Amino acid sequence: MAREVRHDATGPLKVDEDDFDDEKGNIAICMCGLSSEYPFCDGTHRTTRDEEAGTVYRYEDGERREIEEIVYKDSSE
Repeated sequence: MAREVRHDATGPLKVDEDDFDDEKGNIAICMCGLSSEYPFCDGTHRTTRDEEAGTVYRYEDGERREIEEIVYKDSSE
């Protein structure tokens, strides 16, 4: 499985001890790209559990869609 993920950050996020939450405990960095609290994990990755190998998905407004292929324009054009 694969996912189309779009990011708009232009730099890294430095995580330090102030990012720990007394209620939530340790922090987790989102690796699926779907968190509404990005770059922190909010548990949204659970929606990816039944994704099938070899399929590319796009998530939009909380809805999952299968997409055939991601095509990039040739930068020399």
